[in-house]
Amino acid sequence: MATFRFYEELNDFLPAQRRRQEFDAPCARGATAKHMIEALGVPHTEVELILVNGESVGFDRLLLEGDRVAVYPKFESFDVSTLLRVRDSPLRVTRFVADAHLGGLAKRLRMAGFDTLYDNAFGDNEIVAIARREARIVLSRDRELLKCREVTHGCYVRALEPWQQLREIFQRLDLANVARPFTLCLRCNAPLRAIDKQLVLERLPPSVREHQQRFSTCDVCQRIFWAGSHWRHMRDLLDSLP
Repeated sequence: MATFRFYEELNDFLPAQRRRQEFDAPCARGATAKHMIEALGVPHTEVELILVNGESVGFDRLLLEGDRVAVYPKFESFDVSTLLRVRDSPLRVTRFVADAHLGGLAKRLRMAGFDTLYDNAFGDNEIVAIARREARIVLSRDRELLKCREVTHGCYVRALEPWQQLREIFQRLDLANVARPFTLCLRCNAPLRAIDKQLVLERLPPSVREHQQRFSTCDVCQRIFWAGSHWRHMRDLLDSLP
């Protein structure tokens, strides 16, 4: 038997009677911190710091009878750089792979300039393989997918509406300052390049031809992009984030 306490948004994964308070739970012989945290319902990708009896430990710490376990998400208000975090290092490049339920979020992340792989035919095994091979953050509303041992970086997406999902991911991962809006194709995830208006004039709607002067194109799908209502919506969103 060990005593557990989960903090902040990690409580969302617990039944109501266990939220924001200490509770006891039986531990199997040889159970690790990771095993017990996930057995209690919290994906390991949501955890940033574990304290056992006040000492910072990793996921592989074996839990013993009477241990007191405190589990924390990403910190916003104080520095824990001197403590042992549960991952060796952050990813050097922020890029994502999204599960089949997050197509709207994937499109908006691409709009914000973040390399995001998405295909509604991706199965869980393929998503895990891509994340591991290409060092991508898994975005999912499937807790079981995020509990997979091979997923080292992931985010459980709580919001249901794509723009709110984007806001959630931006705030959680502090993306506003590194966003590069309208540099990737929304369909192909490929880089966009500027193109002269005269070269695409015949492909533009009349109102766009009249009011827009700057255009970009994707060399994969040949689509044309300009700063329309989606661009303004994205700029408003970025400007509203802290």
